Amino acid sequence: MRTLTVAAFISLDGVIQAPGGPEEDRSDGFGFGGWIVPYADEVTGQAIQDLFSQPFELLLGRRTYDIFAGYWPHIQAGSNVIADLFNSVPKHVATHRPDSLDWHNSQALEGNLVDAIRTLKHEGDSRLLTQGSGDLVRQLLAAGLVDELRLMTFPVLLGRGKRLFDDNAQASAFTLADSINTPGGVLIARYERSGEVRTGTF
Repeated sequence: MRTLTVAAFISLDGVIQAPGGPEEDRSDGFGFGGWIVPYADEVTGQAIQDLFSQPFELLLGRRTYDIFAGYWPHIQAGSNVIADLFNSVPKHVATHRPDSLDWHNSQALEGNLVDAIRTLKHEGDSRLLTQGSGDLVRQLLAAGLVDELRLMTFPVLLGRGKRLFDDNAQASAFTLADSINTPGGVLIARYERSGEVRTGTF
């Protein structure tokens, strides 16, 4: 079975909305788009390259798919490694509008979403990688389908916005596999699912 990895840029209070730019997602009046930009440096750049260094296929919610499809295909081939990867890899999309998936190598997940992703995890060798896609990620966490979390936690409180976690996530324990921090205070951590939550008494 292949690994399902959720990668996210996240604030201290759990917000993941519009990290990359002001126009990325203004829904619900969100006014802090581009909040990760001031923290970009060589360390965060290398961490992103490492994320894409192993074979992967994208697993995306519809809003994130539309944001990506409006940007990455317009980057000149050969000028950006991530663009070349994103434009070439298979893209599995949670959508009710399958006929409008125009980005190369895109396909809609059919039928019940959780069942479709369970089936997808048993097909192929490349890991499944989800970015953004908050609604989708919350469904994956509720179904216990996430094997790995790769979180870049930024030292900001945003107060409002779409959040990565909600009250429906399946209780699960994760192990910290590795972590580093950047000069600007970004914590880059990789967590691997390790089983049930354990409890005790002091």
